[in-house]
Amino acid sequence: MLKLVGFDADDTLWHSEGFYREVHAHFERILGHYLDLDNANVHDRLLEVERVNIKVFGYGAKGMTLSMLETAIALTGERISARHLHEIMNLGKEVLSHPVELLDGIAPAVAEVAREHQVVLITKGDLFHQESKVAKSGLSELFGRIEIVSEKDPATYRRVLSEFGLAPEQFLMVGNSLRSDIAPVLHIGGSAVHMPYPLTWALEHHDDFVGDPERMRTVAAPAEIPAAVQALALNAARRH
Repeated sequence: MLKLVGFDADDTLWHSEGFYREVHAHFERILGHYLDLDNANVHDRLLEVERVNIKVFGYGAKGMTLSMLETAIALTGERISARHLHEIMNLGKEVLSHPVELLDGIAPAVAEVAREHQVVLITKGDLFHQESKVAKSGLSELFGRIEIVSEKDPATYRRVLSEFGLAPEQFLMVGNSLRSDIAPVLHIGGSAVHMPYPLTWALEHHDDFVGDPERMRTVAAPAEIPAAVQALALNAARRH
Protein backbone atom coordinates (compact mmCIF):
# COMPACT_ATOMS: atom_id res chain seq x y z
CA MET A 1 0.00 0.00 0.00
CA LEU A 2 2.79 2.45 0.86
CA LYS A 3 4.53 3.39 -2.39
CA LEU A 4 6.39 6.64 -1.76
CA VAL A 5 8.27 8.17 1.20
CA GLY A 6 9.09 11.87 1.19
CA PHE A 7 11.87 13.46 3.23
CA ASP A 8 12.13 17.08 4.26
CA ALA A 9 15.62 18.63 4.00
CA ASP A 10 16.42 21.47 6.43
CA ASP A 11 16.66 20.22 10.03
CA THR A 12 15.61 16.74 8.90
CA LEU A 13 18.60 15.76 6.75
CA TRP A 14 21.00 18.53 7.77
CA HIS A 15 21.29 21.29 10.37
CA SER A 16 19.82 24.64 9.36
CA GLU A 17 17.91 26.65 11.96
CA GLY A 18 20.93 27.07 14.22
CA PHE A 19 22.77 28.96 11.48
CA TYR A 20 19.81 31.31 11.05
CA ARG A 21 19.73 31.92 14.80
CA GLU A 22 23.41 32.90 14.74
CA VAL A 23 22.75 35.33 11.90
CA HIS A 24 19.78 36.88 13.74
CA ALA A 25 21.93 37.38 16.85
CA HIS A 26 24.61 39.13 14.74
CA PHE A 27 21.90 41.25 13.12
CA GLU A 28 20.71 42.44 16.53
CA ARG A 29 24.26 43.31 17.54
CA ILE A 30 24.53 45.53 14.46
CA LEU A 31 21.29 47.32 15.32
CA GLY A 32 22.58 47.76 18.86
CA HIS A 33 24.71 50.59 17.48
CA TYR A 34 21.48 52.51 16.85
CA LEU A 35 18.83 51.17 19.23
CA ASP A 36 18.18 50.16 22.80
CA LEU A 37 17.83 46.43 22.15
CA ASP A 38 15.94 45.88 25.42
CA ASN A 39 13.05 48.00 24.13
CA ALA A 40 13.24 47.67 20.35
CA ASN A 41 11.63 44.22 19.94
CA VAL A 42 13.98 43.56 17.03
CA HIS A 43 13.15 39.86 16.84
CA ASP A 44 9.39 40.45 16.67
CA ARG A 45 9.73 43.26 14.13
CA LEU A 46 11.94 41.12 11.88
CA LEU A 47 9.52 38.22 12.17
CA GLU A 48 6.59 40.37 11.05
CA VAL A 49 8.55 41.68 8.07
CA GLU A 50 9.52 38.11 7.13
CA ARG A 51 5.90 36.98 7.45
CA VAL A 52 4.84 39.60 4.89
CA ASN A 53 7.84 39.14 2.61
CA ILE A 54 7.44 35.37 2.29
CA LYS A 55 4.60 36.13 -0.11
CA VAL A 56 6.99 38.22 -2.21
CA PHE A 57 10.43 36.59 -1.87
CA GLY A 58 9.53 33.09 -0.68
CA TYR A 59 11.44 31.14 1.97
CA GLY A 60 15.18 30.97 2.44
CA ALA A 61 18.32 32.96 3.07
CA LYS A 62 17.76 35.52 0.31
CA GLY A 63 14.32 36.48 1.59
CA MET A 64 15.69 36.61 5.13
CA THR A 65 18.51 38.94 4.04
CA LEU A 66 16.14 41.33 2.28
CA SER A 67 13.87 41.28 5.33
CA MET A 68 16.80 42.12 7.61
CA LEU A 69 17.76 45.06 5.39
CA GLU A 70 14.17 46.34 5.34
CA THR A 71 13.84 45.95 9.12
CA ALA A 72 17.15 47.68 9.79
CA ILE A 73 16.25 50.67 7.64
CA ALA A 74 12.83 50.99 9.27
CA LEU A 75 13.93 50.55 12.90
CA THR A 76 16.79 53.02 12.57
CA GLY A 77 14.68 55.61 10.79
CA GLU A 78 17.00 55.27 7.77
CA ARG A 79 20.00 56.21 9.89
CA ILE A 80 21.85 52.94 9.44
CA SER A 81 25.16 53.33 7.63
CA ALA A 82 26.07 51.82 4.30
CA ARG A 83 28.84 49.92 6.11
CA HIS A 84 26.34 48.20 8.40
CA LEU A 85 23.95 47.50 5.52
CA HIS A 86 26.84 45.84 3.74
CA GLU A 87 27.58 43.81 6.88
CA ILE A 88 23.96 42.61 6.95
CA MET A 89 24.21 41.65 3.29
CA ASN A 90 27.29 39.57 4.08
CA LEU A 91 25.39 37.74 6.82
CA GLY A 92 23.03 36.42 4.16
CA LYS A 93 25.95 35.35 1.99
CA GLU A 94 27.42 33.44 4.94
CA VAL A 95 24.22 31.42 5.26
CA LEU A 96 24.21 30.68 1.54
CA SER A 97 27.80 29.42 1.64
CA HIS A 98 27.64 27.56 4.97
CA PRO A 99 28.84 23.94 4.84
CA VAL A 100 26.17 21.23 4.91
CA GLU A 101 26.30 19.29 8.19
CA LEU A 102 24.21 16.12 8.14
CA LEU A 103 22.33 14.96 11.21
CA ASP A 104 24.05 12.01 12.82
CA GLY A 105 22.75 8.77 11.38
CA ILE A 106 20.50 10.29 8.73
CA ALA A 107 22.38 8.89 5.70
CA PRO A 108 22.03 5.22 6.69
CA ALA A 109 18.42 5.85 7.77
CA VAL A 110 17.45 7.23 4.36
CA ALA A 111 19.37 4.42 2.62
CA GLU A 112 17.49 1.79 4.65
CA VAL A 113 14.10 3.32 3.81
CA ALA A 114 15.15 3.55 0.14
CA ARG A 115 15.77 -0.20 0.03
CA GLU A 116 12.06 -0.84 0.65
CA HIS A 117 10.34 2.22 -0.84
CA GLN A 118 10.81 4.85 -3.49
CA VAL A 119 11.98 8.04 -1.77
CA VAL A 120 11.65 11.67 -2.83
CA LEU A 121 13.06 14.85 -1.32
CA ILE A 122 10.44 17.57 -0.81
CA THR A 123 11.80 20.87 0.49
CA LYS A 124 10.89 24.53 0.29
CA GLY A 125 13.17 27.53 -0.02
CA ASP A 126 15.39 29.28 -2.51
CA LEU A 127 15.91 27.06 -5.57
CA PHE A 128 19.63 27.74 -6.04
CA HIS A 129 20.45 27.42 -2.33
CA GLN A 130 18.49 24.20 -1.86
CA GLU A 131 20.00 22.64 -5.00
CA SER A 132 23.45 23.55 -3.70
CA LYS A 133 22.79 21.96 -0.30
CA VAL A 134 21.43 18.78 -1.87
CA ALA A 135 24.56 18.52 -4.04
CA LYS A 136 26.88 19.08 -1.07
CA SER A 137 25.01 16.62 1.16
CA GLY A 138 26.08 13.51 -0.73
CA LEU A 139 22.52 12.16 -0.45
CA SER A 140 21.16 13.11 -3.87
CA GLU A 141 21.65 9.63 -5.37
CA LEU A 142 19.30 8.15 -2.75
CA PHE A 143 16.36 10.18 -4.01
CA GLY A 144 14.51 9.28 -7.17
CA ARG A 145 13.26 12.83 -7.42
CA ILE A 146 13.93 16.20 -5.77
CA GLU A 147 11.04 18.65 -5.39
CA ILE A 148 11.88 22.24 -4.35
CA VAL A 149 8.55 23.95 -3.76
CA SER A 150 7.43 27.44 -2.78
CA GLU A 151 5.08 26.18 -0.05
CA LYS A 152 4.30 22.87 1.62
CA ASP A 153 0.55 22.72 1.92
CA PRO A 154 -2.14 20.17 0.99
CA ALA A 155 -2.33 21.46 -2.59
CA THR A 156 1.42 21.02 -3.10
CA TYR A 157 1.42 17.47 -1.76
CA ARG A 158 -1.60 16.57 -3.89
CA ARG A 159 0.20 17.93 -6.98
CA VAL A 160 3.34 15.90 -6.28
CA LEU A 161 1.32 12.74 -5.70
CA SER A 162 -0.72 13.25 -8.85
CA GLU A 163 2.50 13.43 -10.85
CA PHE A 164 3.49 10.05 -9.38
CA GLY A 165 0.01 8.67 -10.04
CA LEU A 166 -0.46 7.87 -6.35
CA ALA A 167 -3.24 8.31 -3.82
CA PRO A 168 -2.47 10.10 -0.52
CA GLU A 169 -2.89 6.79 1.33
CA GLN A 170 0.19 5.52 -0.52
CA PHE A 171 2.41 8.36 0.70
CA LEU A 172 4.38 8.99 3.89
CA MET A 173 6.33 12.14 4.79
CA VAL A 174 9.30 12.40 7.17
CA GLY A 175 10.11 15.81 8.59
CA ASN A 176 10.70 18.08 11.57
CA SER A 177 7.98 20.67 10.98
CA LEU A 178 4.44 19.94 12.13
CA ARG A 179 3.18 22.86 10.04
CA SER A 180 4.90 21.97 6.76
CA ASP A 181 5.75 18.27 6.85
CA ILE A 182 3.18 16.58 9.05
CA ALA A 183 -0.17 18.40 9.29
CA PRO A 184 -0.81 18.90 5.54
CA VAL A 185 0.07 15.27 4.75
CA LEU A 186 -2.24 13.94 7.46
CA HIS A 187 -4.90 16.34 6.20
CA ILE A 188 -4.95 14.79 2.73
CA GLY A 189 -4.94 11.23 4.07
CA GLY A 190 -1.25 10.31 4.07
CA SER A 191 1.04 9.14 6.89
CA ALA A 192 3.91 10.95 8.58
CA VAL A 193 6.98 10.48 10.75
CA HIS A 194 7.74 13.50 12.88
CA MET A 195 11.34 13.96 14.01
CA PRO A 196 11.43 17.16 16.09
CA TYR A 197 14.50 19.37 15.84
CA PRO A 198 15.70 21.24 18.97
CA LEU A 199 15.11 24.61 17.30
CA THR A 200 12.00 25.64 15.35
CA TRP A 201 11.51 28.86 13.42
CA ALA A 202 8.57 30.81 14.83
CA LEU A 203 6.70 30.75 11.50
CA GLU A 204 6.82 26.93 11.54
CA HIS A 205 5.04 26.58 14.90
CA HIS A 206 1.71 24.74 14.89
CA ASP A 207 0.34 25.15 18.41
CA ASP A 208 -3.11 23.66 17.76
CA PHE A 209 -1.86 20.53 15.98
CA VAL A 210 -3.74 17.29 16.66
CA GLY A 211 -2.03 14.08 15.58
CA ASP A 212 -3.35 10.72 14.44
CA PRO A 213 -1.82 7.68 16.21
CA GLU A 214 -2.78 5.38 13.34
CA ARG A 215 -1.03 7.43 10.67
CA MET A 216 1.75 9.20 12.56
CA ARG A 217 4.83 8.34 14.60
CA THR A 218 7.24 10.61 16.46
CA VAL A 219 10.90 9.62 16.63
CA ALA A 220 13.80 11.06 18.59
CA ALA A 221 16.64 10.29 16.16
CA PRO A 222 17.28 9.27 12.53
CA ALA A 223 18.03 5.67 13.52
CA GLU A 224 14.37 5.29 14.54
CA ILE A 225 12.96 6.40 11.17
CA PRO A 226 13.06 3.05 9.28
CA ALA A 227 11.14 1.20 12.01
CA ALA A 228 8.57 3.98 12.20
CA VAL A 229 8.10 3.89 8.42
CA GLN A 230 7.69 0.11 8.53
CA ALA A 231 5.08 0.32 11.30
CA LEU A 232 3.06 2.93 9.44
CA ALA A 233 3.32 0.92 6.21
CA LEU A 234 1.79 -2.05 8.03
CA ASN A 235 -0.99 0.17 9.36
CA ALA A 236 -1.70 1.43 5.84
CA ALA A 237 -1.85 -2.15 4.54
CA ARG A 238 -4.29 -3.16 7.27
CA ARG A 239 -6.54 -0.19 6.52
CA HIS A 240 -6.47 -1.10 2.83
